[in-house]
Amino acid sequence: MDNAASREFEEKTVKESPDWLQMSLAAAMTLGLKPGSFYKEATLPCVNLLLTYEEGCFARCAYCGLSFTRECESDLHKDKSFIRVEWPTHHLNTIIQRLNSKIPHVERVCISMLTNKRALKDAIIVAKRIKNETDLLISALITPTIVTKDWLVALKDSGVDKIGIAIDTATPELFDKFRGKNIRGPHKWEIYWQVIQEGLQVFGSKNVGTHLIVGLGETEQEMAQLFQKTSDLGVLIHLFSFFPEPGSPLEHKTQPPIGQYRRMQLARFLIEENKARFENMKFDEEGRLVDFGITEPLLNEIISTGVPFMTSGCPGSTLRVACTRPYANSTPFQAYIGECRNFPYKPSEKEIDRVQQQLSDYSDRVSLHSADAEFIIDDI
Repeated sequence: MDNAASREFEEKTVKESPDWLQMSLAAAMTLGLKPGSFYKEATLPCVNLLLTYEEGCFARCAYCGLSFTRECESDLHKDKSFIRVEWPTHHLNTIIQRLNSKIPHVERVCISMLTNKRALKDAIIVAKRIKNETDLLISALITPTIVTKDWLVALKDSGVDKIGIAIDTATPELFDKFRGKNIRGPHKWEIYWQVIQEGLQVFGSKNVGTHLIVGLGETEQEMAQLFQKTSDLGVLIHLFSFFPEPGSPLEHKTQPPIGQYRRMQLARFLIEENKARFENMKFDEEGRLVDFGITEPLLNEIISTGVPFMTSGCPGSTLRVACTRPYANSTPFQAYIGECRNFPYKPSEKEIDRVQQQLSDYSDRVSLHSADAEFIIDDI
């Protein structure tokens, strides 16, 4: 088939999983399918893949770019961006071919599901092909609402060694408000925690992770308490900062203040690494973290490494974290002005000095950006 005929074939083909997958723009750049470079030469050792269907995702999460209710120029799922960037679609054959081109730093693939029952079968098909045709580790970001324990066993048998479950919110009330019954969404807090327990039984301790988003209305105290509960279960925490998606119900909500996010990054690290416990931390009358529960010299030593402020996610075969998600919840401009939310590389001494200052910032001020300017606004 010549190039013109191939392009015509692709244009007419319904690009749905399992044969077709979307991938993050960072993944497409890593595989050489999109041009571009990362700020400060960050790398993406985990290729993020997303199952895709014309009907899209049937969940209604208020902050998500994939939400069934999100308003776009077109109603088609394929026209929706996610995490504010393009997610190009490519054939699985092409993806596997590129994965086998021996990109030195790629160590893991993550397959993300939608709330769509077709994803149950397709996730396993895709995982089996990647397992059989590459030498990479495989994670799956799963949807508890539609899975069963038997399916989890089948997923593990397909070659997946770690699963992620995006609880996102810190309390059941916020879960209902943004994901569940309050917005007529299908998700239930109790089901998500049930599947976490089942996932631990199938995959084992430290092989289940949960996504948590800072800035959806919780207090720092509520989030830190959830860190402790999660860590005590043997579940890893993959931490995100809220960033509004255009067209979503929360498109006008601002990010959490940088000080709040920095304190939550540090609290997560201390709890997960058994350096501190929630019970020994202190909070003010507004639920803000004012004492991390360890000595100041030890705290400063940990901060000076910069590691607590790097992206948290699944490991690679040689890396502490493979899923670096470069700039997934902040922009390159914010990184440039010292407000990179998750560093996808080890921060410099200058950046760590800035982080140290941010940890003591209890204001509500949030830095945004436009095409050519920085604005400071108060979160309302």
